[in-house]
Amino acid sequence: MTLIKSISGIRGIIGDGLTPMEIIRFTSAYAAYIKMTSGKSRITIVVGRDARVSGKMVSAMVSSTLMSCSADVTDLGLATTPTVEMAVTDLKADGGIIITASHNPAQWNALKLLNAKGEFLSAADGENILALVEKNEFSYASYLELGTYQEDHGQLDRHISKILSLPLVNVPAIRQANFRVAFDAVNSVGGIALPALLEALGIKISFPLNAIPDGLFAHNPEPLPENLTEITQVVRENKADVGFVVDPDVDRLAIVMEDGSFFGEEYTLVAVADYILAQTPGNTVSNLSSTRALKDVTEKHGGKYFASAVGEVNVVEMMKKHQAIIGGEGNGGVIYPELHFGRDALAGIALFLSHLALSGKSCTGLRKTYPDYFISKNKVTLKPGARPEELFNRIKEIYKDFQVNDSDGLKIEFDKGWVHLRQSNTEPIMRVYAEGTSIEQADQYAAKIIADISQWAC
Repeated sequence: MTLIKSISGIRGIIGDGLTPMEIIRFTSAYAAYIKMTSGKSRITIVVGRDARVSGKMVSAMVSSTLMSCSADVTDLGLATTPTVEMAVTDLKADGGIIITASHNPAQWNALKLLNAKGEFLSAADGENILALVEKNEFSYASYLELGTYQEDHGQLDRHISKILSLPLVNVPAIRQANFRVAFDAVNSVGGIALPALLEALGIKISFPLNAIPDGLFAHNPEPLPENLTEITQVVRENKADVGFVVDPDVDRLAIVMEDGSFFGEEYTLVAVADYILAQTPGNTVSNLSSTRALKDVTEKHGGKYFASAVGEVNVVEMMKKHQAIIGGEGNGGVIYPELHFGRDALAGIALFLSHLALSGKSCTGLRKTYPDYFISKNKVTLKPGARPEELFNRIKEIYKDFQVNDSDGLKIEFDKGWVHLRQSNTEPIMRVYAEGTSIEQADQYAAKIIADISQWAC
């Protein structure tokens, strides 16, 4: 299995790609880069992990390597990705490493790298670290210059406290609503974080599912409908008002409605944005592959919508550029700058429950207030030697009378939908995402573009 190296870190299967040597090399290169860019000979790095079986081993290796590079380590232990991000700034650290493979299966793990702002590294930073790895340009400290190690298990409480202090998180309204809440924590850190959050919000009746953080995921950990049959049953059988599902590191949020149907992963951000924009009008951002519903909701409230390249770091960059007050990704990732510039499922839950309580509607009633769009996800295998740039130019010529965005692959806007083409970085395939006002329409958009592609590249 090949190790996946990217600007945001490394990812692979433990013992088959993601080996101890690779973990040490990347951690060493990261420490060297943080020291170089900060101008410090001694740095402070925050470390946290999800509940994967390999997590404790990888965390010990990362912490020891950092200490050998004259880095003082603050270990949060089991911690959500947004908790680690916020801890970096709270502790005035120089960076952070999150040990999580996000939605990948249990045999995977990864190192996600943060800067001093608690945000994912820029493309330039990531490329520089990759270069250091390839050249083995890092060194280790003498015994008198080794870094220190300490644990901090109070950051989740601080994280939740900051969420509750947000002006738009209406705790009294949530308490008065007496919500019955189910949740699926997929046997990871959500099993610690969600009960703590719900208790702080005044939720008295909850129905936990897969809440033991032992890393033995009860199902595929990506929060998609096909993986979530259990939670729909729990919601219906217990007459819950809402069900929440998070991924292993708790930065993505999916919602199950009271009838057991899905609110729609794409609509997590839409609903939260609608609530926020109604109180504080402004601009929004999501990536090019996210639903048009966010644009509709934003314009309804008098704001402007902007689309970024795919990837959280690109969304954040665009949000800062256009001073967006809410943004994120259609995979259930909510970024609320009032709290921090990172996807945060805990903040998403608190804001959604505030919206639901104040609306006086059921989940299904609230969902009906948003326009219906449906996304079709496809891929096309490219023939050897096919050049994506040439393909994009041909497609642009065919659709020259339509609005086209080529900042990340190629996106073509139609009256009632869009198609987004992106080349895979790891396989000879072209991903073809399409959206329409019905799944049939989305499939038709995708089929037309796939047919155009097939003329030259398949």
